[in-house]
Amino acid sequence: MTFPPSALLDKDPQPTVLLDAAAQVVAANPAVQALFDTWPKPPVGSLLPANYKALVSACLHQQRAIAEVEALVQQRILLWTFVPLEGGLQVLARCRDATVERLAEREASQARRLYRLITENTTDLISRHTPDGCFLDASPASYRLLGYWPEELRGVAVQSLFHPQDRQQSLLQASQALEQDGYQTMTCRVRHRDGRDLWFEIASRAIRETYTGAVVEIVSVSRDITVRIEAQENRRRLAEVVEANTDLVLFTDPAGQLTYLNRSARRALGLLEVQAVPPLRELLDEEALQRLDEEGWACAEREGVWQCEARLAPYNGSAPFPVSLVLLAHRAAGGERYYSLVARDMTERELRERQQRRHQDELAHTARLVTLGELASGIAHEINQPLAAVVNYASASQRYLLAVERDPQAAGRVAQGLQRITEQATHAAEVIKRLRSFLRKEPRRLQALNVADVSREAVRLCAWEAAQAQVTIEQHMVYNLPPVYADRVLLEQVLLNLLRNAIDANREQHAGAPSRVLISADQQAGWLRIQVADQGPGVAAEQLDGIFTPFTTSKPEGLGLGLSMSRSIVEGFGGTLQAHPGDTGGLILCCRLAPVASA
Repeated sequence: MTFPPSALLDKDPQPTVLLDAAAQVVAANPAVQALFDTWPKPPVGSLLPANYKALVSACLHQQRAIAEVEALVQQRILLWTFVPLEGGLQVLARCRDATVERLAEREASQARRLYRLITENTTDLISRHTPDGCFLDASPASYRLLGYWPEELRGVAVQSLFHPQDRQQSLLQASQALEQDGYQTMTCRVRHRDGRDLWFEIASRAIRETYTGAVVEIVSVSRDITVRIEAQENRRRLAEVVEANTDLVLFTDPAGQLTYLNRSARRALGLLEVQAVPPLRELLDEEALQRLDEEGWACAEREGVWQCEARLAPYNGSAPFPVSLVLLAHRAAGGERYYSLVARDMTERELRERQQRRHQDELAHTARLVTLGELASGIAHEINQPLAAVVNYASASQRYLLAVERDPQAAGRVAQGLQRITEQATHAAEVIKRLRSFLRKEPRRLQALNVADVSREAVRLCAWEAAQAQVTIEQHMVYNLPPVYADRVLLEQVLLNLLRNAIDANREQHAGAPSRVLISADQQAGWLRIQVADQGPGVAAEQLDGIFTPFTTSKPEGLGLGLSMSRSIVEGFGGTLQAHPGDTGGLILCCRLAPVASA
């Protein structure tokens, strides 16, 4: 029994349209009208594909069904199937709503394209492996990371690329973790094609068979972390060096709060047993804190480093100790500023310097004894003169006393003689006092000194020696020079050494003839300059520095310590002692000292 097509339309649950040979809509079932909830309903013809007339013609002429033709209607995707009916005059068009299905397929296709794009362009290596660890496939990043193209890795065992020391342990751990947890991350060394060993971080996930749960494939993402591992290793080594450093290393923030102290710092500051770290201000002396606030932080910010001499006070109340302090400014990756303080304990240096000064003072005292021995004749002459005058005045006074009764003026002459005796005795006492002062053996005492006064004392000590050599010592001192900070005896000894060297040089160049030595003092470029110029043979330019070398001398009986010791003494006062040729010959010894006003 045959039913007409129109009778079948109403019973068909799918939206169905009956079309004649001219592609005109003959009938449509209720399911077509139920496709859309909007009102008014769209016309039936607008629901068909845009080329439905051609499809109807092709269906009738070829007598075959044309399936799955897509039509987009109001954001919905309809798939139409055109079936020719018997007689060849009508076509039955049936459709189904495939919106969800097609959108899902498109999204899946887009996701696959995106995944392929990411896989082919990512810097990480994405690879697939068999359960026993052979490459099935790899992303193109394999060439950049390992030097192998993906085609070259297929079938290659992963373990063949591992470092020998990492091979067994890493693969065993990975196999166990993937079997138990399905996921594993490991860090190991992988060998590049050129022989280099690189550090890789490899994250792997097991793909299991749905029903049995057996691992059928492994997907891995590998990342080159060599730079990170090397940086971590460098930081670890640096931390070990800092922690083992004998210098005190302290980290601080801009507010002066200490954030780290190495073991040497904790031990020196008495903080080994203390949990809370005190602020920097509780450990530094007041002078260093003031300098740090006034110039330290700003200088470190500007130039990256600042240094000074300071004293650190241990937290346990022990005596402060001297340090050479260096402040370094650093910048973190995020731009934040932090600072490190490196302090070197200078206690031993202070002890050495104190001992060196003591030895230098003893050597200087010995040199003064030697100098006075060499000047003995002159000193004896300077003392003999007032003593001879005392004897003469005493003899004359005795004669006048015998004649007091017959000579009324005798008493006045006796009084005058006694006055002269007092003057000469006082002069002799002053000479002895100066000698005792020059020979005193006491710790150096720094004080503000008038250079002209010290110079006159030095000239007086060598005046007789100069006279014997027919050398005239001229003094040119600028008026009202500022004082210098030095030890009087040591500075006098330096000037005496310079004057006696000048006298010896003149005696060598002008034997038996008069000559001149000039000692002058002025102020130049912020320094107080004392110069002793002779008229001797001079010294070659290339030998000028050598005259200050210990045991260097041109005198057969000399030790060669005078100038070297003089330079050490002057440098101990914060000054300099140099030599340079005179304008008209001879040698000029120039001593520069800082005036008290500019110190």
